[in-house]
Amino acid sequence: MRQSQKGSLPVLGLTALGIVFGDIGTSPLYTFKTILGATATPSDPATVLGALSLVLWTLFIVTTVKYVLFAMRVDNDGEGGILALMALLGVKKQHRPTIIAVGLFGAALIYGDGAITPAISVLSALEGLEMATPAVQPYVVPAAVAILLVLFAIQSQGTARIGHFFGPVMLLWFAAIAVMGIYGIAQHPAVFAALNPVYGLSYLVSHGVTGFLVLGAVFLCVTGAEALYADMGHFGRGPIKLAWFAVVFPSLILNYAGQAGLVLEGAPTDGNIFFRLCPPVLLIPLIVLATVATIIASQSIITGAFSMTRQAIQLGWLPRLRIKQTSSEGYGQIYVGVVNWLLMIVTVALTIGFGKSDNLAAAYGIAVSLTMLMTSALLFIAMREIWHWSLPVAGSIAAFFLVIDSAFFLANLTKIAEGGYVPLLLAVSVYAVMWIWHRGWAAVMSRLHEALIPIPQFMQIIQTKNIPRVPGTAVFLTRAERDTPPVMQWHVRHNRALHEHLYVLRVEILSVPWLVSGDRVTIEEVVPNFWRAEARFGFMERPHIPELLTTSKSLGCTVDLDDVTYYVGHETVIAREDGMGLPRWQEAFFAVMERNAIHVSDFFSLPTDQVVEIGRQVSI
Repeated sequence: MRQSQKGSLPVLGLTALGIVFGDIGTSPLYTFKTILGATATPSDPATVLGALSLVLWTLFIVTTVKYVLFAMRVDNDGEGGILALMALLGVKKQHRPTIIAVGLFGAALIYGDGAITPAISVLSALEGLEMATPAVQPYVVPAAVAILLVLFAIQSQGTARIGHFFGPVMLLWFAAIAVMGIYGIAQHPAVFAALNPVYGLSYLVSHGVTGFLVLGAVFLCVTGAEALYADMGHFGRGPIKLAWFAVVFPSLILNYAGQAGLVLEGAPTDGNIFFRLCPPVLLIPLIVLATVATIIASQSIITGAFSMTRQAIQLGWLPRLRIKQTSSEGYGQIYVGVVNWLLMIVTVALTIGFGKSDNLAAAYGIAVSLTMLMTSALLFIAMREIWHWSLPVAGSIAAFFLVIDSAFFLANLTKIAEGGYVPLLLAVSVYAVMWIWHRGWAAVMSRLHEALIPIPQFMQIIQTKNIPRVPGTAVFLTRAERDTPPVMQWHVRHNRALHEHLYVLRVEILSVPWLVSGDRVTIEEVVPNFWRAEARFGFMERPHIPELLTTSKSLGCTVDLDDVTYYVGHETVIAREDGMGLPRWQEAFFAVMERNAIHVSDFFSLPTDQVVEIGRQVSI
């Protein structure tokens, strides 16, 4: 069953502030200055009010309407995010290559976002020091790199201890930016005229291509919106909606309006407009708070990458990686070393290579805008297949979202030459890994099924050849849905003996995140003392085979499970010589991944002193 967090709605809402809203909550640090920097007349009232109107209505349409009111209603047993949505649409039960491609590439794009978010957030916070004392400018990038290195280095320790402070710190952050916004609004109260969408539309229409391209900068205000949906499983829909409507949305509106009011009142637009809202005496404390808030935002992105990696592994789209549970308090507290260090290398390289948050803003947004576009496409299918809405209703709503998302994506496409290629290259690389792994594994399964022997025929061979039967119980893990497991055949061929009691177990990962315990195991005795069982897990669960075997007795299994030896197969992949297999480069890449994946025994939590691993070559 789902291991969600428990507590009252306000407490969960406070916790959600620290996990879900870090990215979108720190976007005021760089969004408005980036928008005005992309215009020809940054101090012109029509430009400022137009920009503010576009920001406010983007926050409302994309985040509030699309994600909070629509997407969060489409959940896979409480779980959200593009992979959970893909699984919900039945891709394991039906061959739906287009939906799979959309879901996987959308997930791959999030890794690109995960590398850029820590870099741009931490740099934006530290750049406030230049306003306090310009002499520190040469040290901003080294300080950002140092913070990022420490952040990634402590991931293996988990965040359970300090995670309790994330919510209160982010609450303080949102309170601070709201108060600063009120100060800016007081300088020019007429700024609220931007609530009228006509200001934003007028700017777009009157400025033609330039106005359209500004949308790429406007989109920065919602770059964390996907997290609302992806992290829904941690808290549930209610706490996230409460935090959004009660704290985050009002604070963001006030702060963006305050920045616009300050500019309309005559404040210079060079430098960081956000920090100009702060009284000089409080600037250093605000920079410290902003830095902590951006670290929390970065932590949330990293944790999200770990969680998405586990989903992809369980669904069969990534090789088995070592996953460390860093806390017993929550299932989401995990650490995936390979993902952590690769993200660290890319993030630090981006920080050094781009040097300033303004430069990174050019690379930011294209990955998220494309992910949102793909989410809208999947939402249309969900409206039709899950909610059973009529084609005109579902089509009208989805078309509205798709038009908005397409406009932002096309505007962001102009950033490719300025750095937007970085998240796209990362996404293509991750997608290629997923595709090759799944293709290679399907080829392995096809080859293994070619040599299956029906169980009665196999047991007849055992009897005819007088294969000795030794005391004890052998548990054979198999991926074959029928007949004698290949690992059992290999065992008899090499050891020329077989246990008296046989237990064949196949583990299936379903397209739901959690499974009711009563539906976990089915078992039957196919021949005397030969039991075949099938265990089912959700893609958010940890398979633990020894614990699962204890339930077999209650289902009528009579074998002695106190004297167990586990047998698992280990395939060494080689190329086929007949030219019928995968292309050589795909086979070679898959073989490298397969060799470096963790052993099945570790993945299924088998006791190492009771495991026998049998290897063989499989040509694909």
